[in-house]
Amino acid sequence: MTITVRSAQQTDLDTLLALYRQLNPADPIPDRDAAAATLESLLASPMTQVLLAVDATQILGGCTLVIVPNLTRRLASYAVIENVVTDQKSRRRGVGKIVMSYAIEEAWKAGCYKVMLMTGTQREGTIAFYESIGFRSDSKTAMELRRSG
Repeated sequence: MTITVRSAQQTDLDTLLALYRQLNPADPIPDRDAAAATLESLLASPMTQVLLAVDATQILGGCTLVIVPNLTRRLASYAVIENVVTDQKSRRRGVGKIVMSYAIEEAWKAGCYKVMLMTGTQREGTIAFYESIGFRSDSKTAMELRRSG
């Protein structure tokens, strides 16, 4: 099986929503029209790419890459990767590594000086996966603030 990476299209919405249910099963199911508008915004923005790992017949996984312009670091942008997910049936087959490697290469091509991600899991396998790609958890302190309610 050959796995390639491509940008998402509006026609991928239903499959993306099903994939994201695996990522965050407790989240409420979004209104489809609102989700379609959000995907349209993501696809139209020059700062974002929704990247999909696919084989000949289906979407196997994906991530969102955001490239942020920056006024420091000699004006070099930085990248953020979010919503990394591989379909449950396709895990441990290299899908995640393929889509992540593609996203990282896109960031380097865009002149980014760093690529960041955060994960909400403490599972050793997930942490080991990100470390195997080259991410480090000892170089920065990640913090977040979430809206309550």
